[in-house]
Amino acid sequence: MPDAQNAEYIPVTFDHCDHIAGPFFHGTKSALKPGDQLVPGYLSNFQGGRTSNNVYFAALVEIAVWGAELATALAGNQERGHVYIVEPTGPFEDDPNVTNKKFPGNTTQSYRTRLPMQVLGEVEDWEGHPPEVLKGMLDNLARLREQGLDVIYD
Repeated sequence: MPDAQNAEYIPVTFDHCDHIAGPFFHGTKSALKPGDQLVPGYLSNFQGGRTSNNVYFAALVEIAVWGAELATALAGNQERGHVYIVEPTGPFEDDPNVTNKKFPGNTTQSYRTRLPMQVLGEVEDWEGHPPEVLKGMLDNLARLREQGLDVIYD
């Protein structure tokens, strides 16, 4: 049986997403509770003044951890952030911001939807990155922003 890294990539589209099973995770600076919904139409955590047309999520908790850490840091928030277990309420697709970029396929297992995501619960025991690793990621994002390369396909 092929491992995930060598498996043939099958694009995830709104019309072809049923083969992707959770659990799914979403990282954010926002405090939520089970039963809440994440919906598009709010300001982006990653680009000031930009309204997001999608809700982003991943099948890997590590990707949601990055989302929580970056969202809180970019907001100037010194709190930990939150990682939630979420469930899509309808179809979703590969996140074009990471799919087929550095590596073929969707190695980060990142997706997006224009429909609400239901919050099922919170992951309490996630481990954040060391401060120097987080700083390195923030420095890279700042560099991309300075070069006009912080494009978000939304």
